[in-house]
Amino acid sequence: MTITHDCVKKLAQLPILMNKKTKLATGSCFRRWVSHKIEFAEEELFKGKKFAALWGNGDYGRLGLGNLHSEWRPNPISPSAFGNQSLKDIACGGAHTLFLTENGDVYATGLNDYGQLGISDSQNYTTVPLRVSGVPKQVIQISSGSHHSAAVTVDGELYIWGKNSNGQLGLGKKAEKIIPIPSKVESLGGLTIKAASLGFGHSIAVTEKGEVLSWGEGESGRLGHGHESSIFGFQKTSSEYTPRLIKGLEGVKVKSVSAGMMHSACISENGSVYFFGERELGKWGFGKAKSETMPSTISMLPFSEEVACGGYHTCVITNGGELYTWGSNENGCLGIGCTDVTYSPERVEGPFLRQPVCKVSCGWKHTAAISGGNIYTWGWGGSNGTFKEDGHSPGGQLGHGDDVDYIEPSLLDFHKNVKALQVSCGFNHTAALFEFA
Repeated sequence: MTITHDCVKKLAQLPILMNKKTKLATGSCFRRWVSHKIEFAEEELFKGKKFAALWGNGDYGRLGLGNLHSEWRPNPISPSAFGNQSLKDIACGGAHTLFLTENGDVYATGLNDYGQLGISDSQNYTTVPLRVSGVPKQVIQISSGSHHSAAVTVDGELYIWGKNSNGQLGLGKKAEKIIPIPSKVESLGGLTIKAASLGFGHSIAVTEKGEVLSWGEGESGRLGHGHESSIFGFQKTSSEYTPRLIKGLEGVKVKSVSAGMMHSACISENGSVYFFGERELGKWGFGKAKSETMPSTISMLPFSEEVACGGYHTCVITNGGELYTWGSNENGCLGIGCTDVTYSPERVEGPFLRQPVCKVSCGWKHTAAISGGNIYTWGWGGSNGTFKEDGHSPGGQLGHGDDVDYIEPSLLDFHKNVKALQVSCGFNHTAALFEFA
């Protein structure tokens, strides 16, 4: 999940006119009516493989469909784009997307202004997935930040590339501000990395032993290292240029981590949720938000399994498949039937009362979850009903054929014979992995 400040400045003031009876935000709404039955041009090519479908803003080719068009409903990418390999994972960034094949190869598409595609800095963007050849080993996990990317190899090494203005690549203070080719994070030598998560300007990783390290921009306490002041009382730089162990989590074995825009979260082996970063989110520019600079537990949650951080909201899946959420609720991204800010976890109900949730992802102001093999999306639709006909509209990331906001989970209408496996939300695009049931 990832954010760009330029987009935040332009879009944060969008008006919201809510119609709770229809579960939508209304504006000059115009729905694009398309067939509810998705037809694959070459359906046989997809059978037996895990494949990707993407939707939302298509600028800079982030959807990987060979053009710059926005997609208002899921549009599948042919397995031929990945050498006819099945896909294992997908990760949406600010304006780029990473794909991981089951053979451990990484592909990237979209914007490359800071080298976030890992294919060199010779081209500003690509509209089709290109193989990232700079990782010399098989990859088992990928993550996309706003302008940087990462890959964890089968032997637990971390490779990272893209924007490095605040040390978010972890390559040291003397490293270049843009690294367009995957680089091994050498300071992690001796540690076996299990997974990494990238935010707007910071990064977090968890080792196979459950240790958590963070680095990059530390404003609002998002790194979890606490405030450090000089003898004169002035705060030192909040950036960390190499991975630093989070001391507040020593003795806690962590299994899941997530980096958002101004906050981070993780889940321990005993199901406890730890939060650090910007916490009080209701001020929206009218005062300094309160922050947790050291990890603190969210005590009112049941035993938890998975966490996802978005722009200013957080989601947690419990071991019983319940989905809880809290934070800013602009555009209805919490999915609780209103747009009120929620400071403590609240359960997302609706369809999730009938079937458990197994996956969740948070974008800047939209959310997606998988339940019963189906995808549900809600939150910011893109243009608040001011539907754009050209191919450069900011909308469509909910995949419902329109650009209005949904304040409750809404079922994504896709091919009836496929099952959703993974889902990832970027700034204003979304991607998922499917397989034929």
